[in-house]
Parts: sequence; C-alpha cells; structure tokens
Amino acid sequence: MTEETNDVSIIASVEQLEAIYGHPNEASTVKVADRVTPQYRALIEKSPFAALATSGPEGLDCSPRGDLPGFVHIHDDKTLLMPDRRGNNRIDSLRNIVRDPRVALLFLIPGSGSTLRVNGHAKVSTDRDLLSSFAVDGRAPRTVIVMTVHEIYFQCARAIVRSDLWNPDKRVDPKTLPTPGQILADMSESRVGGEDYDRAWPERARNSLW
Repeated sequence: MTEETNDVSIIASVEQLEAIYGHPNEASTVKVADRVTPQYRALIEKSPFAALATSGPEGLDCSPRGDLPGFVHIHDDKTLLMPDRRGNNRIDSLRNIVRDPRVALLFLIPGSGSTLRVNGHAKVSTDRDLLSSFAVDGRAPRTVIVMTVHEIYFQCARAIVRSDLWNPDKRVDPKTLPTPGQILADMSESRVGGEDYDRAWPERARNSLW
C-alpha cells in the first residue's frame, strides 16, 4: 500500500516502484562494467566537466568539477585520478571522502548526448609525484582524489535531448539572473558581495584557476 501525506501518494517500497516501472531491458544492464573499458576511456578523455557526489555525516553533496578535457586521468582500468583545483576552500567533498569513501561521478561532454556515470570508493592523496603530474603553468593541486571504479556505464541521451542543453539558442542571458555579488550581499546584509565583488571576480578568477 502507499502512504498518504497531504493527499499525495508516496511510494514506500521497491516492490511498488517495480510495479509502476517494470524491470530494465537488456540494453540498460549489459552496458554496466566494473572497470574502464576502451569505449568508456574515450568518453572520459573527452570530458571537461563532471559532477562529483559524496556522502558524509552531515548529508549529501554534489560538486561541479571542470578542467581541461581529460582532466580525470585513467591510472589503470580500475583507478581514476582527479585533481582538486583551487576553489572556495569549503572542501565539502574532501571532508566527506575522508569520512565516507563512497563517491559517484557524472561526466558531461559538450555536444554529446551521452553522459557517463561512475560509482566507487575514493581517497584523498597528497603524494608529491601525483600532485606534480597535474601541474598546470607550474601550479599543482593541493590534493588528488583517487577513485576505485566499482561500476561504470553510459546514460542514454534523453535528458540532454529534453533539456536541449547544447543548443546555443537556448542559452540564458546572464543579465536575467542574480549575480554572485547580489546573492552574497542579500545573504550577509551587505557585509560581503555587492557590485565590487562582481566587478573584481573575472580578474580574480583568471589569476586563480590553477
């Protein structure tokens, strides 16, 4: 039976879900591998962006990770390496990994409908040689995320097609959105942020990408 909450039917068991959706077909299951296959390697090497999902005592986190295409290195068919580039120093993902190693990655490739999902366990490394291997313009990351692949598979293109994600005609005009400076000023009663923050950010970002 379903639970009733505010007149909305809530699914409370896997059996209820399967009664609605049925079972996945062979194409949805045969694509799953427990290691990086040559085809999946090609997708990772072309990707400049991934979303990193982690879990910790405070809850879940999903962090955007962007870099030059192929920024996630394939050490071997069971191991992925991802640099932790400069950011806001919240280190939410890293805090989670050192306490709960379960992680997931979702790779996007501009222009492609296929995305790539990877699930596994990770650890945070400060190995000097490893850090040096990710240096850009002489600047190495402070840590590298070392991920052991448990399962990897592509996701079909329906979400990309529905969203029309790569259509340049569908790009949102940034002027119609609140700026980071405006958000910060509103959240802090104008202690931080504002027009000065927005004006300085492009140059600050250019000087701190790596």
